[in-house]
Amino acid sequence: MIKPNAEFNDNGSVKALFRPQGGDGGDAGDLAFVPNFYYKRDLTDSVKFGLGINAPFGLKTEYNKDWIGRFQGIKSEVKSVNINPAIAFKVNDQLSLGLGVSAMWFQAELTRAVNLGAAERSVKIKGDDWGFGVNLGAIYQATADTRLSLAYRSKVRQDLEGKSTSNYAPLNTDVTAGVSLPENVSFSAFSRVNDKWDVMGDVTWTRWSRFKELRIDFANTLPDSVTAENWENTMRYSLGMNYHYSDALKLRAGVAYDQEAIRDQYRTARIPGNDRKWLSLGANWKTSPNSAFDIGYSHLFISDAKIDDNQTVPFVAPPGNGRLRGSYDGSVDILSLQYTHNF
Repeated sequence: MIKPNAEFNDNGSVKALFRPQGGDGGDAGDLAFVPNFYYKRDLTDSVKFGLGINAPFGLKTEYNKDWIGRFQGIKSEVKSVNINPAIAFKVNDQLSLGLGVSAMWFQAELTRAVNLGAAERSVKIKGDDWGFGVNLGAIYQATADTRLSLAYRSKVRQDLEGKSTSNYAPLNTDVTAGVSLPENVSFSAFSRVNDKWDVMGDVTWTRWSRFKELRIDFANTLPDSVTAENWENTMRYSLGMNYHYSDALKLRAGVAYDQEAIRDQYRTARIPGNDRKWLSLGANWKTSPNSAFDIGYSHLFISDAKIDDNQTVPFVAPPGNGRLRGSYDGSVDILSLQYTHNF
């Protein structure tokens, strides 16, 4: 379960032309339940089959419908489901290799208010698609107590098709939009210090620079809706440790620093994120030789995010949408539960 918190603090916003000012939008974060499933079986002593079903990309922000930034965005929701079968090969006692393919369903929904001057209406754009990618991995057992790993996931191209629906007739039409979900590369290490302690670390690079703009193509005569994004590539660094309290109970703790891809000048109300610092705690409890429960909790401290989305300038954006200027206070809480059973 993931619960983000995002609250807007106004600092000189300009209301939309001819429309009421509106409030600060309330808490734009919303509780999300994110399920995962994994299965593994031995094909031979040195070949394993695995299947993962998870949600690698997801986001939801939703403001009060009458807030000051309603013409920039009200609801933004992204969902994904990734089906990832894989094969692993044990080359020798030190090296194992893995290969998998991803079939990913991706859906996006965006809503906002529309300024007609004497009145305002609303529009919802929703579309989805299936995309495909590959993933590769390697684990090297450097010593009896230390292993190193390298993992790669390819980009997944999504060409979304859907509908624009509105109580303003010209906005009722088919839409298309293309997005490339980024590739990433991870290097990680694990080492058993002694019978009680393990230490581990991870460095992950993600190629978010592929996301240059959000372009929505309307099937009728309306011009494309284009939002400049110009995201940057990011790095994530993490350190963790395990403490083997007993044969049945293992305690965990970790920290991480996670860069944000969005630059201040391109931040929008739809994704008001910034750099994140993770603090995580967890435990593993073996209830029997064949089963175990895991629990984990993470709190993400998000740096204050400045925003200055100026849509009062002609030829840059719809000039009647006003200017959203201020900052965001944000945080995220994540609670994870897992049950594992060996047949």
